[in-house]
Formats: sequence, structure tokens, C-alpha cells
Amino acid sequence: MYIGVIGGQFCSEEEGRLAYEVGGLLAKKGAIIICGGLGGVMEAACRGAKEEGGTTIGVLPGPFRGDANPYVDYAIATDMGQARNAIIVRTADAVIAVGGEYGTLSEIAMALKMGKKVVALSSWEIASKGVADDKIMRSPSPEEAVDAVMTSGR
Repeated sequence: MYIGVIGGQFCSEEEGRLAYEVGGLLAKKGAIIICGGLGGVMEAACRGAKEEGGTTIGVLPGPFRGDANPYVDYAIATDMGQARNAIIVRTADAVIAVGGEYGTLSEIAMALKMGKKVVALSSWEIASKGVADDKIMRSPSPEEAVDAVMTSGR
């Protein structure tokens, strides 16, 4: 399975720890990580995956593969800016959002629109008219987030 790990290029220490754990757990289960390929949550998830022998793909917003974090195995330079978020989400079988800002929010929205499973780990809460969107699974831990996406099927 290809699992998108999405989150901010800049993150808190706690978000970095969560993303690192998610990456490692996904790698142990044989998942391929797909992300935006830069720093923050993306780098932490890739580092966790690489330390467990996993494979990582970074879909970069700019024109240079060299901009990828050092834990990306396959860098895809799109020169598409934030529009590259659609490629990440379309490629992923499911998505785990860790923290994040508006770019992450756009990826969550696209994933939901595409019918992908979305698990939020210390990430966005979305509501319509004051009612929480139940399509976004809230997870209290990296283990539960990974278990949820790995049971999503293709």
C-alpha cells in the first residue's frame, strides 16, 4: 500500500515525534510512504520509515529533486507548487495527517473528495454547521492511525 503522510514543512517537536513513529510503523507493515518530500512532518515520517527499512517517495513542489529531504528514496520534482498535493493524495491509498497548516487542510479535503480514508493525528478538525465531519477518523496514537489505514484496502 502507498500511504500518504501529510503535514507541515515546519512542525512542533511533538508533531515530528508522531510523524517519525508513523513512518516507522508503516515501514514495518510494508507500506510505501508518499509525502511532499520536504522538511518537518514529511522529513520525520521519511526518517522513521528509512530507519525501519522502508521506501519513501517525495512529490516536491519545486523543479529540483535535490530539494528533497535526505530520507526520500524517490524524488519527483513537479514545479507545480501546492498543486502537487493532488498528486500525493491521488497516489495514496489512504492518508495520515499529522499536524499541518492550510496545505495539509487542502490535502485532507482532496482525499475526502476522492473517497480516501483520512486519519487525523493531532491535526485538523473539520465541521460543517457545527457538526464534526465523521469521515475524518481521529486517532489518539501513531499505532492506531497506522492500523486504521492499513485496514483500508485498495
